[in-house]
Amino acid sequence: MSMTVTVFFEDPFYVGWVEHCEDSRLTVAKIVFGAEPSDAEVWCFLLQHMDSLRFSPPVDGVKPFAIASNPKRRQRQAAQATTRFLGTKAQQALSLAHAEAKQERRQQCRAHREAEEECKLEIRIAKKKARHRGH
Repeated sequence: MSMTVTVFFEDPFYVGWVEHCEDSRLTVAKIVFGAEPSDAEVWCFLLQHMDSLRFSPPVDGVKPFAIASNPKRRQRQAAQATTRFLGTKAQQALSLAHAEAKQERRQQCRAHREAEEECKLEIRIAKKKARHRGH
């Protein structure tokens, strides 16, 4: 199990991606920061809000990050991870989460719209009955 947090500037805000890799399955959560957060602020945010983050559905086929024994190699890998943009697996996971949220919103809107139409129909029927009641 590994977890990686990457913070980058996405105009006009700073955005953080939390990648959680477990058993070669990757899930991603997106955090939008306002101004540039410090390391301490990111750490405090994760400690306070880790349970409330909405992670994407898992994407298969991700190799977990192996910890190298050589400290210089670890330093090079960390520098490479901070300079490169996040991989396509993370993007796929976020787009999948976005699509699921969009589908949920559509279903909720459809149910709300149908309930409103049914309510209007009942009101129309009640008015119609009220008009015919008195002769």
